[in-house]
Amino acid sequence: MRTLTTAGMMIGLAFSSAFADSPPLDSERRSELVRLVRQDCGSCHGMQLRGGLGPALTPDTLKDKPADSLVSTIVHGRPGTPMPPWNTFLSESEASWIVDSLQKGFPDAR
Repeated sequence: MRTLTTAGMMIGLAFSSAFADSPPLDSERRSELVRLVRQDCGSCHGMQLRGGLGPALTPDTLKDKPADSLVSTIVHGRPGTPMPPWNTFLSESEASWIVDSLQKGFPDAR
């Protein structure tokens, strides 16, 4: 039993550190992500991210939502809803940057 627990902990640590070791986003990639959110996410969440087919993505509406849950929604989508998974376009660390930016107030497209 102890071996199984140790193995599980090692797998968990390896998985969690895979994203912790991700390099910081460069300014070009951040600009691409801003455009993606403003255009692609904006097509459902409103071009100003104040809601539409999907809910608003403003700091006020996201303040009580757990960041890890929001990241999971971006990466894996919401089955049974129009929210698609974005894991073919975004890494988990990029989704985390998007969530952090949305919770602080998303930047304008440049």
